[in-house]
Amino acid sequence: MKNEKIKNIAYWLTTTLGPASFVIGGVLHLMQTEQVVSTMNHLGYPAYFASLLGMWKLLGAIAIVLPGLPRLKEWAYAGFFFDLTAAAVSRAAVGDSVADIVAPLVFLALVVASWALRPASRSLAATAVRENRSTPPAEDALIASPVRA
Repeated sequence: MKNEKIKNIAYWLTTTLGPASFVIGGVLHLMQTEQVVSTMNHLGYPAYFASLLGMWKLLGAIAIVLPGLPRLKEWAYAGFFFDLTAAAVSRAAVGDSVADIVAPLVFLALVVASWALRPASRSLAATAVRENRSTPPAEDALIASPVRA
Protein backbone atom coordinates (compact mmCIF):
# COMPACT_ATOMS: atom_id res chain seq x y z
CA MET A 1 0.00 0.00 0.00
CA LYS A 2 1.06 3.54 -0.62
CA ASN A 3 2.03 5.75 2.32
CA GLU A 4 -0.88 8.12 1.60
CA LYS A 5 -3.37 5.26 1.70
CA ILE A 6 -1.93 3.96 4.99
CA LYS A 7 -2.10 7.48 6.44
CA ASN A 8 -5.73 7.82 5.31
CA ILE A 9 -6.65 4.47 6.92
CA ALA A 10 -4.85 5.48 10.14
CA TYR A 11 -6.67 8.83 10.11
CA TRP A 12 -10.12 7.25 9.81
CA LEU A 13 -9.29 4.56 12.37
CA THR A 14 -8.10 7.07 14.97
CA THR A 15 -10.97 9.43 14.11
CA THR A 16 -13.54 6.67 14.55
CA LEU A 17 -12.05 5.45 17.83
CA GLY A 18 -11.32 8.96 19.14
CA PRO A 19 -13.34 11.99 18.09
CA ALA A 20 -16.23 10.13 16.47
CA SER A 21 -16.66 8.01 19.61
CA PHE A 22 -17.73 11.21 21.34
CA VAL A 23 -21.14 10.62 19.75
CA ILE A 24 -21.77 7.79 22.24
CA GLY A 25 -20.59 9.87 25.20
CA GLY A 26 -22.57 12.86 23.96
CA VAL A 27 -25.80 10.87 23.76
CA LEU A 28 -25.26 9.32 27.20
CA HIS A 29 -24.59 12.75 28.69
CA LEU A 30 -27.67 14.26 27.07
CA MET A 31 -29.80 11.36 28.32
CA GLN A 32 -28.28 11.91 31.78
CA THR A 33 -28.11 8.18 32.41
CA GLU A 34 -27.72 6.96 35.98
CA GLN A 35 -24.02 6.27 35.40
CA VAL A 36 -23.40 9.77 33.98
CA VAL A 37 -25.23 11.50 36.86
CA SER A 38 -23.39 9.33 39.38
CA THR A 39 -20.05 10.20 37.79
CA MET A 40 -20.90 13.92 37.72
CA ASN A 41 -21.78 13.78 41.44
CA HIS A 42 -18.61 11.82 42.22
CA LEU A 43 -16.48 14.43 40.42
CA GLY A 44 -18.31 17.32 42.10
CA TYR A 45 -20.07 18.67 39.02
CA PRO A 46 -23.77 19.59 38.85
CA ALA A 47 -25.98 17.25 36.80
CA TYR A 48 -26.79 19.97 34.25
CA PHE A 49 -23.11 20.04 33.28
CA ALA A 50 -23.67 16.65 31.62
CA SER A 51 -26.09 18.28 29.16
CA LEU A 52 -23.51 20.92 28.21
CA LEU A 53 -20.79 18.31 27.74
CA GLY A 54 -23.16 16.08 25.79
CA MET A 55 -24.10 18.80 23.32
CA TRP A 56 -20.48 19.89 22.86
CA LYS A 57 -19.34 16.31 22.32
CA LEU A 58 -21.98 15.65 19.68
CA LEU A 59 -21.36 18.91 17.84
CA GLY A 60 -17.59 18.37 17.96
CA ALA A 61 -17.83 14.85 16.57
CA ILE A 62 -20.09 16.03 13.76
CA ALA A 63 -17.73 18.91 12.92
CA ILE A 64 -14.74 16.60 12.68
CA VAL A 65 -16.43 13.98 10.52
CA LEU A 66 -18.17 16.35 8.07
CA PRO A 67 -16.15 17.49 5.05
CA GLY A 68 -14.97 21.09 4.92
CA LEU A 69 -15.25 23.49 7.87
CA PRO A 70 -11.51 23.46 8.74
CA ARG A 71 -11.73 26.23 11.37
CA LEU A 72 -14.62 24.48 13.11
CA LYS A 73 -12.61 21.24 13.08
CA GLU A 74 -9.71 23.00 14.82
CA TRP A 75 -12.10 24.24 17.52
CA ALA A 76 -13.58 20.75 17.90
CA TYR A 77 -10.15 19.17 18.30
CA ALA A 78 -9.23 21.85 20.86
CA GLY A 79 -12.48 21.22 22.72
CA PHE A 80 -11.79 17.50 22.87
CA PHE A 81 -8.29 18.25 24.17
CA PHE A 82 -9.73 20.44 26.94
CA ASP A 83 -12.46 17.90 27.75
CA LEU A 84 -10.12 14.94 28.02
CA THR A 85 -7.36 16.68 29.96
CA ALA A 86 -9.98 18.10 32.35
CA ALA A 87 -11.43 14.60 32.76
CA ALA A 88 -8.03 13.19 33.73
CA VAL A 89 -7.35 16.06 36.15
CA SER A 90 -10.85 15.74 37.66
CA ARG A 91 -10.33 12.02 38.20
CA ALA A 92 -6.96 12.65 39.85
CA ALA A 93 -8.38 15.45 42.03
CA VAL A 94 -10.97 13.14 43.62
CA GLY A 95 -8.43 10.34 44.15
CA ASP A 96 -9.65 7.91 41.50
CA SER A 97 -7.54 4.97 40.38
CA VAL A 98 -4.70 5.28 37.90
CA ALA A 99 -6.83 3.41 35.33
CA ASP A 100 -9.61 6.02 35.68
CA ILE A 101 -7.08 8.84 35.25
CA VAL A 102 -5.33 7.25 32.26
CA ALA A 103 -8.54 6.28 30.38
CA PRO A 104 -9.29 9.83 29.11
CA LEU A 105 -5.62 10.22 28.19
CA VAL A 106 -5.87 7.15 25.93
CA PHE A 107 -8.75 8.83 24.10
CA LEU A 108 -6.67 12.02 24.03
CA ALA A 109 -3.90 10.10 22.23
CA LEU A 110 -6.47 9.01 19.61
CA VAL A 111 -7.73 12.59 19.22
CA VAL A 112 -4.19 13.93 18.81
CA ALA A 113 -3.38 11.17 16.30
CA SER A 114 -6.55 12.00 14.35
CA TRP A 115 -5.58 15.68 14.31
CA ALA A 116 -2.00 14.92 13.22
CA LEU A 117 -3.06 12.47 10.49
CA ARG A 118 -5.93 14.54 9.04
CA PRO A 119 -5.82 15.05 5.28
CA ALA A 120 -4.73 18.45 3.99
CA SER A 121 -8.30 19.13 2.87
CA ARG A 122 -9.35 19.06 6.54
CA SER A 123 -6.55 21.37 7.69
CA LEU A 124 -6.94 25.08 8.31
CA ALA A 125 -3.43 25.87 7.06
CA ALA A 126 -4.00 23.95 3.83
CA THR A 127 -7.17 25.93 3.17
CA ALA A 128 -5.25 29.20 3.40
CA VAL A 129 -2.51 27.85 1.11
CA ARG A 130 -5.05 26.56 -1.44
CA GLU A 131 -6.54 30.02 -1.59
CA ASN A 132 -3.00 31.44 -1.94
CA ARG A 133 -3.42 33.51 1.20
CA SER A 134 -1.16 34.13 4.16
CA THR A 135 -4.09 34.12 6.60
CA PRO A 136 -7.49 32.44 6.47
CA PRO A 137 -10.27 34.56 4.93
CA ALA A 138 -12.31 35.16 8.10
CA GLU A 139 -9.31 36.72 9.81
CA ASP A 140 -8.57 38.86 6.75
CA ALA A 141 -12.12 40.19 6.75
CA LEU A 142 -11.83 41.23 10.38
CA ILE A 143 -8.44 42.85 9.91
CA ALA A 144 -8.64 44.42 6.47
CA SER A 145 -12.26 45.45 5.93
CA PRO A 146 -12.85 49.13 6.52
CA VAL A 147 -15.95 50.14 8.42
CA ARG A 148 -18.22 52.20 6.23
CA ALA A 149 -20.77 54.67 7.50
